[in-house]
Amino acid sequence: MPTHAPVRGYEQRVRDVPRDPLRPPAEVMRLSRMGAMHGTRISFMRTLTRRMAREGWRIQCQRFDIGADQTGEAVYTVDTPDGRYSFVVFAHDIPEEDRTDRVIAERWDYTFALTDGEPDEDHLDDLRANVPLQEAGRMRPEDIVLSRGNKSTRLFAHVVDALAAGQQPDPGKVDEVGYLMRTTAVYGNGKFGLADYEQVRRHTAFRQPFSAQMFTVYLARLFSLDLVEHVARLRDPDNAVGLDPRLRRAFGVGNATGLGMAPFLVNHPKIIHGWAWARETALARVKAVPSAEAWRLDRFQQLFERAITHADQWQTADERQMADIHTLRAELRTLHAELFPAEGESILAADHPWRRLARTLAQRFSLETQEMVHSLMIEPYGDLVDELEDRLTCDDELWLEPAMRLFTLKDLLERHYRWAIETDYTAEENQHYFWYRAEAKEEPRIGERCCESGAEREMMIGVGREAARLHAALAKLDNESLHEAVAAFLMRRPDLRAITRRVQTMAHAPYGEIRDNLLGADIRPIDLLRFKLSVFGAVRFDPKSDRWIRITMFKGAPLPEELTGCDACGAPPHCLTCPPDDWAFPVVPEAL
Repeated sequence: MPTHAPVRGYEQRVRDVPRDPLRPPAEVMRLSRMGAMHGTRISFMRTLTRRMAREGWRIQCQRFDIGADQTGEAVYTVDTPDGRYSFVVFAHDIPEEDRTDRVIAERWDYTFALTDGEPDEDHLDDLRANVPLQEAGRMRPEDIVLSRGNKSTRLFAHVVDALAAGQQPDPGKVDEVGYLMRTTAVYGNGKFGLADYEQVRRHTAFRQPFSAQMFTVYLARLFSLDLVEHVARLRDPDNAVGLDPRLRRAFGVGNATGLGMAPFLVNHPKIIHGWAWARETALARVKAVPSAEAWRLDRFQQLFERAITHADQWQTADERQMADIHTLRAELRTLHAELFPAEGESILAADHPWRRLARTLAQRFSLETQEMVHSLMIEPYGDLVDELEDRLTCDDELWLEPAMRLFTLKDLLERHYRWAIETDYTAEENQHYFWYRAEAKEEPRIGERCCESGAEREMMIGVGREAARLHAALAKLDNESLHEAVAAFLMRRPDLRAITRRVQTMAHAPYGEIRDNLLGADIRPIDLLRFKLSVFGAVRFDPKSDRWIRITMFKGAPLPEELTGCDACGAPPHCLTCPPDDWAFPVVPEAL
């Protein structure tokens, strides 16, 4: 079996398209930049809605048995070329004091499951018994995703009141919150008896990572919109109206994400490499374009101006993030004036316009602005970059090369882990934090080593510290010993086996390592969360502390009735303005 073949093989599967050099991992995979990333057209949610439109997925509500007290159940079916799936929802009445987003919650407004096929009554009985229990229940292998959510009571009530009175809700209030429901957990990949990852991947509809979970959130959004209109009609059947489609599209699904997501980025480095490599390759392909056609420049300007409004509507109580947003707003306007001047020539009219723009961004603008504009640059080039969505899936196995000589291993460390081995881990500030799993619900936590218990349960998050330990052990060896095979060395030092395997594998997947000390006193875990959430395609990043963040998913996404092909619209190749693909940096309409 060839060493590292899975990593190299994936990069060989994409077309040989001209591209500029990729940005180095030492630049891209720093927490400060990871915490400034935005979604792109190859983010999971965008990829999903394009596939839904391309393949003609058909979503129908088969049952909506929910009363005026907002309790009951609903069943949606989804027909795809791969077969039929069902989304089953249970709506509950819970006291306000039980409505919490924390993982310790035991009751929720809504619990739901995505299942393969159409459940019969026996299966529905199982779902009724187990889905409301969430982690305490037991699912069947044909069940794919288990999830739950709570309503945004204030906005939900406002929307019901307005629709029941025959009016549309206030766009300002919709913008302020952004969603009628927020999910608090979305489980898949074999948890609690659900179908495991390999089983899910056999369904071509969900062959890409997290696509089943993303689709479940999309359906939760649809249910929340159907529910608010249903409740309004029950209140006043004669006067109630439905949501204006423009406003209906502006609603997303909220999500509160904490430390539970962070270890994924450390424990699955080859997957992280694939995600970052795909984004960087997309950007490099666009930068290599010799000149930009007029229609692409028009599209870029439209999106740039939408992004300005998106930034204006982006609010948070977090002082640090809000300061970054204020900078972003000012810089976008400055850049807009330079790129689209009333008089004179723009750099976009010159040769290699996107390379010039990227250089300007790096020299003069903040990380937040750089990464938002990078996403905008990629947007008009679906024909160049959309195939890279297939690069978001790869195997995750780390390979040990027992025959490698120790001098080669030492060289790999010094070439790829310089950031780690130059850190002094005996300094208190460089081992300030430790990561561990709490006994309650086994959720990841972070503790201060100086004054909190739990260090005996420390997780292997400090990759840099482990790499430094390995390098220190090798540095003590003489030249003759360095010609020894890795296998013999690990017989004496089995404690270094895991990091050795990682270093050997990740030399061929350099974007998979986060180039910062995850144990250091200055770490902000939300930077890890934002990187992953940007790959998902989330917007409206709203930090609630350094350890958890609230976001909005599928805001601006096409509604089911808009998921139609656009072959007849006469647009250029890879139509970018029809609803299935026109929801980058979404905004709420200021007036209807």
